[in-house]
Amino acid sequence: MAVTNFSLAMSMFLLSLVIAVSADGYGYGPKPRVEKPKADEKLLPLTTGIQGLIYCKSGPKLFPLAGAVARVTCLSVDQDGYESAPFSILTHPADAKGYFFATLSSFSQLKDGCKLTECKAFLESSPWESCNVPTDVNQGISGAHILTSKYTLVKNIKLHSVGPFIYTPEPKPVTNGY
Repeated sequence: MAVTNFSLAMSMFLLSLVIAVSADGYGYGPKPRVEKPKADEKLLPLTTGIQGLIYCKSGPKLFPLAGAVARVTCLSVDQDGYESAPFSILTHPADAKGYFFATLSSFSQLKDGCKLTECKAFLESSPWESCNVPTDVNQGISGAHILTSKYTLVKNIKLHSVGPFIYTPEPKPVTNGY
């Protein structure tokens, strides 16, 4: 009788093992291959890029202002939330079509752990003496906000567009309201 009870208990135990192994799907057949990511592989950081156009407006016509430069000024906060002093970079001179570009990853002033909070783009200089008066069209003088604007993701670059910015040959006359 003891042998029968032991035999019954042992058969129930073995049967439960067989059921458990077949229920998890790994009893027969190959196990699925799960690749673990390598610790050395890191995601590339996103770079922030700023692009825009700079023109000279003479009368009703716009001309690309090759060689014009824009300035990008940013504020940042450290990991404790303290704001840093503003810092600026100049864009590369605009090409023959008036196009300029700059990247914010090139800021050597930005220390590890700091986060950009506000960046603006401004008109900086015109190579033409005949067209060197900046205007505030598209915030060329007051500063076009960058980090809050829409961006396009291109090859790991968050590309923000500003402008077009405009220079004129002479200052706009100020009217006295009459």
